[in-house]
Amino acid sequence: MAKNSALNGKLVVLMGGSGFIGNYVAQALLERGARLRIASRNPERAFSLKPLANLGQMQFARCNAADRNSVERCIDGADAVVNLVGSFEGDLKTLMGEAPGWMAEAARETGAHSFVHVSAIAPVPEDEDDITAYGASKRMGEDRVRKAFPNATILRPSILFGKDDNFINMFAGLIAKLPVLPVFAPNSRLQVVYVDDIAEAAARSLADSRKHGGKTFELGGPEALTMMDINQRIARAQNRSRTFLPMPDTASGIFAALPGTPMGTDQWKLLKTGNTVSGDCPGFDKLGIEPKPLGLFLDRWMVRYRKHGRFGRAAND
Repeated sequence: MAKNSALNGKLVVLMGGSGFIGNYVAQALLERGARLRIASRNPERAFSLKPLANLGQMQFARCNAADRNSVERCIDGADAVVNLVGSFEGDLKTLMGEAPGWMAEAARETGAHSFVHVSAIAPVPEDEDDITAYGASKRMGEDRVRKAFPNATILRPSILFGKDDNFINMFAGLIAKLPVLPVFAPNSRLQVVYVDDIAEAAARSLADSRKHGGKTFELGGPEALTMMDINQRIARAQNRSRTFLPMPDTASGIFAALPGTPMGTDQWKLLKTGNTVSGDCPGFDKLGIEPKPLGLFLDRWMVRYRKHGRFGRAAND
């Protein structure tokens, strides 16, 4: 694939490339023969990717996305850029609102042929009190990118899942330990999407910017699951009988506001709104990708959470 890829030999900078999504995007680009510069506040977290690269194919740069000079230094000389920076903590307006614009401007100035900005599905709520700093920052970042680099591709994925994610694994850990569990926003519908499919979407967008540039894609999984569905599926895959208690919104909001909880207020508000594609933007089909369902992986991934691990009963026994 590498020899025939438009990315073969091209220098692609992954901003925020040491995180969960970056690991998968890096692999998709390495397979296409791209040279990578992984820019991150903690680039050493991506050192595990070194064995996948040929000599000289990968480099690392320490970068503070909240510092424009740092951003510009890391992007200098890039043929293409992928922005993967995202957070629920810190100065969200700078990290996800202002910084993407700096990246896009730096990419344009350095002569990059393509730019992919990974945003998120963040529906605008009917109640103004439910507007989140996360969602507002994401939309601001999209606007800044589009203004600075009109031919950029913007990807809006639903909630990501993967073997090493912080979503499915968070619930899996709780279900393995507790016989009775609360379910927040039990009826909220999510089109959870496999992280490898998003990585493929980013790689294809970079490789064919003439076709995909200037577009915004909303990317959701092949099925819409409620939070109750997801919890029940995880329990079945672990061969555990659990009692799930649907929680009212008021109690859920109070819980999310408490310090030290696994879900913050912004995350709760986004969860309550749901996370599905709007239908107003092109999706996976326009990128030639068939998204994979959660069920394809769940039984295998839950083995380590079962009683006796891989020596326990299979989920369909």
